[in-house]
Amino acid sequence: MEPGETRLFISDVDGTLLNAQKELSPATVQAVHDLQSAGILFSLVSQRPLQGLKKIAEILKLHNSCAALNGGVITDSALTVISEKHVRSSLLQGIVGTIERYGLDPWIYTRTRWYVSRCDGPHVLHEADVLGFSPVPFETLSELSEPVIKITAVSDHYDQVNDCERYLKQHFGNQLAIVRSLANHLDISHPDANKGSAVISIAGQLGIPLNQVATAGDGENDIPMFRVSGFSIAMGQGSAEVHRAAAFTTTSNAQDGLAWAINDLILKHCAK
Repeated sequence: MEPGETRLFISDVDGTLLNAQKELSPATVQAVHDLQSAGILFSLVSQRPLQGLKKIAEILKLHNSCAALNGGVITDSALTVISEKHVRSSLLQGIVGTIERYGLDPWIYTRTRWYVSRCDGPHVLHEADVLGFSPVPFETLSELSEPVIKITAVSDHYDQVNDCERYLKQHFGNQLAIVRSLANHLDISHPDANKGSAVISIAGQLGIPLNQVATAGDGENDIPMFRVSGFSIAMGQGSAEVHRAAAFTTTSNAQDGLAWAINDLILKHCAK
């Protein structure tokens, strides 16, 4: 697809839409508004829970379907949940037990809550500040009030994250989607909960062919949406694997890379 044929632009949030300070820069806000003024729809697909997307959607004045928790939650244009993909309850004890055995902290997400095994664990306070709401501490899985959509294993000991990832993939096979959203975050969800499936669902709701969808992201979990969209953009700070999977690489999120890509790759071509 040529960039000028874009009718729907779908962006990752952390590391792509937001800068290194987890903020929307004025340049990015303006670029998204210009995109929408040109008649191109804009949507979000994120590893964040839905509550962590609402303020962003308000600032950007979004009125389209979005996806949260790596595609485990799909919303309508009012950000009302229309579908969820749950991790099988029979797998939960084995997953959480494995995470803890490898020395990682489990974060568990349901539709409305974020549970943590310890509130003073690594990155919990920072994540709460970024998302704008606090987690709920839990000791046993019986305390969870809703079906689980995503589990994140968190640790700054990358070797332990690698070992945990390897074990889960070997022992749970096709029963789970297991992907790194960050170097220190291992996301575990339903096998059909991925950003590629989310792009397909959002485009289908809007009646837009996939070959007229552009996507942008910076992480391993963004590669599935690159594979199904007509045009894909990797952020400059992404890994070599992410760059190889995309059609184009822009500058980093610290350099307003998304705004540059929207203006110079999408809007400039639309004007021709």
